[in-house]
Amino acid sequence: MRVMELAPEVFATGQVTEQDLKLVADQGIRTVINNRPDHEEPGQPLTGDLQQAAEALGMRYVYLPVVAGAMTPANIEDFREVYPQFEKPLLIFCRTGARSTSLFNASSVE
Repeated sequence: MRVMELAPEVFATGQVTEQDLKLVADQGIRTVINNRPDHEEPGQPLTGDLQQAAEALGMRYVYLPVVAGAMTPANIEDFREVYPQFEKPLLIFCRTGARSTSLFNASSVE
């Protein structure tokens, strides 16, 4: 898993698995934000399963899906509004990490 630091205590990565969640929980991540809609591609882990795994590990799990290549002003505003509620350190993910990075940068929350 390749993790990029976007700001202090804010990281982005590509698709995570339940095993990845165990690893990031051990590293101290408190909040996981999923920007990837379910069923974007066959075989991708489903939000409900990941949420259950994250919460069992003591992390908060937030689902803020953004369609690849179609980020909207509403997506940016939604992220901007809820971001202050997220306990850090936090991990944002999508398919490759690019969409999550773009969303974070566009929201100008740091």
